[in-house]
Amino acid sequence: MIKILSTFVNGLAALNVAILWGGRQLAWVMIALMVFAIMLQVFFRYVLNDALPWPEEAARALMIWMMALIAPSAYRWGGFVSITMISDALPRVLRSLLTIGMFLLAGVVLYILLTQALNHFNSGFMFKSSSLKIPLAWIYLAMSVCFGLMMSVNTELLLRHVGRLLGDPEDFPIPEDPDFVGAE
Repeated sequence: MIKILSTFVNGLAALNVAILWGGRQLAWVMIALMVFAIMLQVFFRYVLNDALPWPEEAARALMIWMMALIAPSAYRWGGFVSITMISDALPRVLRSLLTIGMFLLAGVVLYILLTQALNHFNSGFMFKSSSLKIPLAWIYLAMSVCFGLMMSVNTELLLRHVGRLLGDPEDFPIPEDPDFVGAE
């Protein structure tokens, strides 16, 4: 049973790593486009004294999508703020059970957020953005992508911690951010 769990976790981890890598690459492009849009607006507004109608809205949409693509990577590799002094003081088994409980709770919250985000996405086809004239659904889709990817990461981390509790922890290592391994 542990071998099956390990195989599944490794497959899900490989999928998450590949998708999150792509998301991080797209996020860099979005940051560059966001800076370009803002600088273009500054030039048109203060140099030509003729502000463009779309750069602020474009920059906001790019920022929303950038966040949606980066947040799952931060979640997988422990980039969010956490308070661990209570869990660190617990024995290994209790710490593992607490961690598993927290991942289960996070999974419930992410499921609720994902269903709400999908409903919001569907309603976004009724309205267009004021200056870009695109359906707001395409901007709202960012939250569905974010919560869907975070749910996939949460599932991987939950199963990884179950495997660490029931099997050999070395068979279920905590993921290390490939962009920062050996950077210390």
